[in-house]
Amino acid sequence: MLSRRYFGNVILIFSMFFWPITAICQGEPSGHQAKWHGYERIDFTVDGRSCYLVAPKIPASGRPWIWRARFPSYHPEVDQLLLERGFHIAYINTDDMLGSNAALKHWDAFYKYMTEQHKLASHVTLEAVSRGGLFAYRWAIQHPECVACVYADTPVLDFKSWPLGKGTGKGHQPTWQNLLKQYDLTHEQALDYTGNPIDNLKPLAEAFIPLYHIVSLNDHIVPPEENTFILQQRYNKMGGEIIVETIKEGTTESGGHHFTLPDPNRAARFIIKNNFDMRPGKNDYFLLRSNLDNCRLKFEREKAGRVVFLGGSITFNAGWRPMVCRELQRRFPETKFEFINAGIPSTGSVPGAFRILRDVFSKGPVDLLFEEAAVNDVTNHPDQQKHWCRGMEGIVRHARMVNPNLDIIILHFVDPDKIACYNAGKTPDVITEHERVAKHYQVSTIHLAQEVAERIHAGQFTWKDDFRDLHPSWYGQRLYTATIKRMLDAVWQMPLAPESQVKTHPQPDPLDSWSYFNGRLVDIKEAQTGKGWKFDPSWKPQTDKEKASTRSGFVNVPMLVTDQVGAELTFKFRGTAVGLWIIAGPDVGIIDYQIDNNPWKHQDQFTPWSQQLHLPWMLILADELEDSEHTLTLRTTANKNQKSCGTSCRIVNFCVNGVSP
Repeated sequence: MLSRRYFGNVILIFSMFFWPITAICQGEPSGHQAKWHGYERIDFTVDGRSCYLVAPKIPASGRPWIWRARFPSYHPEVDQLLLERGFHIAYINTDDMLGSNAALKHWDAFYKYMTEQHKLASHVTLEAVSRGGLFAYRWAIQHPECVACVYADTPVLDFKSWPLGKGTGKGHQPTWQNLLKQYDLTHEQALDYTGNPIDNLKPLAEAFIPLYHIVSLNDHIVPPEENTFILQQRYNKMGGEIIVETIKEGTTESGGHHFTLPDPNRAARFIIKNNFDMRPGKNDYFLLRSNLDNCRLKFEREKAGRVVFLGGSITFNAGWRPMVCRELQRRFPETKFEFINAGIPSTGSVPGAFRILRDVFSKGPVDLLFEEAAVNDVTNHPDQQKHWCRGMEGIVRHARMVNPNLDIIILHFVDPDKIACYNAGKTPDVITEHERVAKHYQVSTIHLAQEVAERIHAGQFTWKDDFRDLHPSWYGQRLYTATIKRMLDAVWQMPLAPESQVKTHPQPDPLDSWSYFNGRLVDIKEAQTGKGWKFDPSWKPQTDKEKASTRSGFVNVPMLVTDQVGAELTFKFRGTAVGLWIIAGPDVGIIDYQIDNNPWKHQDQFTPWSQQLHLPWMLILADELEDSEHTLTLRTTANKNQKSCGTSCRIVNFCVNGVSP
């Protein structure tokens, strides 16, 4: 059951799970309790290294934690603020190892122990002070999927800057000699070494890991010009986001390397905002209706898998989709995956139901299908709610007709109207319809719209500054991905039983017998055209009035086109519904159409976006027809929307809900 309560007091965000300190102590190999700034600290050993864990009085929901890389007592102000808000503070002593590969193996063991034994969040905030930057960043680069964010204080990011002191910094020769030993390098090999953090930022940028650095412009030990500023320039160029807070103070005896920490609340807010496992309530934002074992069996045992992402622009664009692909590959490293991007901007479940055979199954069997349509279904069919169910059921039922073993996940993405609806204590109607389908077919769903609404309401972030748009910023893409990852953690937390076998999903009777589960696209050459129509094998905008942007896949492709009034065609089909997939550009007109000998009807092709875009748009002209032979007659008219500059019609495909003859 999903929580639908809101919390006006932000403190409640962090106090939904109470985990007593006695539970923290269970299973420790050795250790004792001490105090750390008034909080309980547990000392113990992992992988032969001394460690400690500081527990908050009331752990936050999701059990977030911060991992100090080095100098754990230096500048504790941010940690104290986070303890007040329910974070755990963790530390493993690998101090003398300077972030070497041997040190990172100890870190791997420590992370495994913290997440499995103490049940801390799978995403951790790394806190790097000075040489701790070598530890934190090198581990983060190896494990970006485990990192919530990085908070760094005067970090070392290139050991040639410190401890070698090759640039303007002072360096430290004893530490340099130890580093050569720890990294098993000669001095000459170290000069050519390419494993420093500043040289390996791509994995962090691809995972949209946010960074926050505090540096002193007077630092002559770890000069920011050789460390943070180089990272900042490179990370920004890669599309990553980093905040660099600079100060000019610094004690003379420390070479400007030590200073009074500026307002710690800024860093604390940054860390809280980027810990997506820290939920406003005790429940998570997904409903598990199936175990997804069928695709898992394929991934684990056959070492192969085909995963398809079906939806609109939020799926088509880079962001959560490629991050989920990387997450699946990480979970199944020996599996050869084929990931198919079947997202088409501006499309919802209705086009999805008609194009599913072409875009989802044309390359062979599919093991896992991600589907989203909650945003575009409302804009595409605002006054036709029946299409929300008929489109989504069309996708799910047709997919299971093709492959009864297929695992499906439906995602409900967010837009401002959905936030307003949740703020009013209601579930958006389109999500209610999609949930009806999901429940009927036992398909798991992820309620990302509700999550964003509740997190904003609880004060964790804002729409304007952080999420920014229904096409999410990097921040929103990470939030989406983190929730999908938590769902996969929950559903696949236990190993597969040896006797596990693929199980066919049940196929109940349709919710709506008129749903588009026999949807298909029909070639435009099937039409009988009269005067005025032209088959264009590679359409593209030609005239000034057509100078609007185009969608990939809907330009330089075959189309049936006309700009003449009175152009007529007929199309014979068998099925219960018929429609057109058109290009609804700035010059389209109002068409007349007739089914069999029934009265003529009118259809405006112009959309709210047509003035700026040659938009792929699906028009359902008639449904609830008798499942028999029918004839569609179509003709262009002199009538047009007052905002249109023409009376054209461009048809990419006919759409029929019916079995192929």
